[in-house]
Amino acid sequence: MVCNRCKMVVENELKRIGLHPHTVGLGEVDIDEEQLTGIQVAEIDAALRPLGFELIDDRKSRIIEKIKSTVIELVHNAEADKPRIKHSEYLAQAVHYDYSYLSKLFSEVEGITIEQYIIQQKIEKVKELLVYDEFSLSEIAFQLDYSSVAHLSAQFKKVTGLTPSFFKNMKQHPRKPLDEIGNKNM
Repeated sequence: MVCNRCKMVVENELKRIGLHPHTVGLGEVDIDEEQLTGIQVAEIDAALRPLGFELIDDRKSRIIEKIKSTVIELVHNAEADKPRIKHSEYLAQAVHYDYSYLSKLFSEVEGITIEQYIIQQKIEKVKELLVYDEFSLSEIAFQLDYSSVAHLSAQFKKVTGLTPSFFKNMKQHPRKPLDEIGNKNM
């Protein structure tokens, strides 16, 4: 799950099938029920799969999903006054594993590094902010922890093939859904 609307859809589906979700977060759900039966799990899967969601039940997949949801939260839901710490430290704290393990696992499973995934997420956020036209490029660079506008512009051009100003002036603004960023198939 990558947005508040996704969380709401999942919560509503769980309630519809008679479960009691306590909290619904990015990539995880905490329900009041102690133990789910196999039938309930199948019912959840049947309800969520047509909506584009899938249950993750193995440990490595859960870790990867937690990394992705943490990065999305870090980049797209960042608060302006949040303490500035390294991405590696933030992920290790949030996921509760050593960063070197997370990095190796993510690269093996996803085919890109965590850093590349973070860059791709940041570029999508830059696109969003450019389209909204509420902030200058230097303000966007500051919000997303870039060392300079030049660094942001170089990274933007490397990922998109376009300069930020060219992208901003385009009539249509090609963007990717957050859950498709970093996918090997895309």
